[in-house]
Amino acid sequence: MLPSLGYCVDIVSQFGMETVILHTALMLKKRIVVYHPKIEAVQEFTRTLPALVWHRQDWTILHSYVHLNADELEALQMCTGYIAGFVDLEVSNRPDLYDVFVNLADSEITIAPLAKESMAMGKLHKEIGQLIVQSAEDPEKSDSQVIQDIALKTKEIFTNLAPFSEVSGDGGKLVLNLEALKQKRFPPATENFLYHLAAAEQMLKL
Repeated sequence: MLPSLGYCVDIVSQFGMETVILHTALMLKKRIVVYHPKIEAVQEFTRTLPALVWHRQDWTILHSYVHLNADELEALQMCTGYIAGFVDLEVSNRPDLYDVFVNLADSEITIAPLAKESMAMGKLHKEIGQLIVQSAEDPEKSDSQVIQDIALKTKEIFTNLAPFSEVSGDGGKLVLNLEALKQKRFPPATENFLYHLAAAEQMLKL
């Protein structure tokens, strides 16, 4: 399912700086649940979210209409990270289903208690949030240009991670050198984010 690109600016105008919570959750492959009583609103919103992590080109995380029945929820919970849309507000009482809960109807984003440590926000997130908001508010920019700006900033984040990556002995995949990351003495929230990003990218030594 291809993403809807025409709604990215609308997301930013609705959530402002809080859009960075969605970007962070997607970067870290967290579980995002979106609620709105109207299915059209849920689908339009959820289909746009993968565009915030354009570099991944992964639309398999998208489950734009899920019912609160055992079979569908069991299938959903088999996924590590996802974007799931619901029209039943009862899903807000199911913290086992989400790391981030988006109540579209009330324009509220909630981070689940268990996800707060990995989702801790700092200076880096503020920079990303400001870039997203400034880009989306530029009347000269189309939606695809806003997505491109976010993608460039995302690439920059991976560039930050590169000096602390090394090739592992088994199979030659890139893994994080945690000691090198700690020696850099980033602000705690930045170090925490880069560590969890490496985990999401399966770059941790097992």
